[in-house]
Amino acid sequence: MSRIVEVSIIPFQFTVEGLGLGGHAAMGVSNVQCKPGGTLQVMRYGVEIRCDDGAAGRYVTHWVGTEGSLGQAIMLAPHLLGRDPERREEIYDDLKRELRAYDHMGHGPLDIALWDLVGRKYNMSITTMLGGYRERLPTYASSHHGQDDGYGLNSIERFAEYALECREKGFVGFKIHGWHDGNRKREAKNILKVREAVGRDMEIMVDPACELRTFADALYVGRACDEAECFWYEDPYRDGSVSAFGHKMLREHLKTPLLITEHVRGLEQKAGFLLSGGCDYIHLDPEYDMGITGAMKIAHMAEALGVDVQVHACGPAHRICIAAIRNTHFYEMALIGPGMLNLVPPVYACGYSDQLDAIDENGTVPVPNGPGLGVTYDWDFVFKHKIAYHRFKL
Repeated sequence: MSRIVEVSIIPFQFTVEGLGLGGHAAMGVSNVQCKPGGTLQVMRYGVEIRCDDGAAGRYVTHWVGTEGSLGQAIMLAPHLLGRDPERREEIYDDLKRELRAYDHMGHGPLDIALWDLVGRKYNMSITTMLGGYRERLPTYASSHHGQDDGYGLNSIERFAEYALECREKGFVGFKIHGWHDGNRKREAKNILKVREAVGRDMEIMVDPACELRTFADALYVGRACDEAECFWYEDPYRDGSVSAFGHKMLREHLKTPLLITEHVRGLEQKAGFLLSGGCDYIHLDPEYDMGITGAMKIAHMAEALGVDVQVHACGPAHRICIAAIRNTHFYEMALIGPGMLNLVPPVYACGYSDQLDAIDENGTVPVPNGPGLGVTYDWDFVFKHKIAYHRFKL
């Protein structure tokens, strides 16, 4: 039996060219803007778990790599010491309890690193451990948000042009993240213009990212989704996408399926939201939803109820989960835009990528199939750019 003797959490920074922040200058995902000549400092963190028999597992965060989730990961790390990494169900249950007063966002990276450790210990891919059967995943382009300073996605016309560019590159769908001002008329016009540009063969999805101010605004934009025959309508208004009652009412007025629960955390709460009638599709994310363990529980819950799921955002763990889920559709290349890189850390020494050029001519990306997560991290890069080192030893 392996026993965990060391857990390290290593926050690090990297620089992305051509991007900047909005006027509030607060780091996040949705507020990133195109800024020619600018640079953006981005923080993510790595997790490393080591055992007394030499077994080790690693994970480097993508979207969940924030100060808030970092604090929770640091809080949880000591709870792994002395434990058998193969008892992931027990560990999942205990860590879930430890974060019962928080949003659980620091749990996922630890669970993913445990899966990587066990896969590498037995020289088996997590894809195989889950029974995965997809080798390549149809991928959609998930846009950065609109901006009004003349750069990036700065107009309805530019959104339409960029959606067409993505279609021509082979993406199977295009998801619109609109502007931050919640202007329902501009958002609705944008949806219809994008549909006109790409035609009826490309799927369109709409995610206002909770920027529409009221239920009435959400309803207005939702009717444009109906007219454009969108594949789904996601997280529309300022309830934060947590009101099952409000979204149940919205569903009653619209034809477009609602994809909700990105901000509803974990199996039990997502099940409750779905059973209350708040959504048509369930959102899940192995980083956000307590790891691969939690994500697969949610997928199977939805499958039992005959409901589809969509895996939020990108990363090797996300691809692996999709490979083993029947009731899902696409991989999300999030976020990209004209002249705008995806904010994923440059830590892969194996050719893995979530940038625009990662898809093939058929609009797909490969599922990693090597031991564990199937990717090789440049751990020297992580340590070279570290801003702190949190190390817990037995």
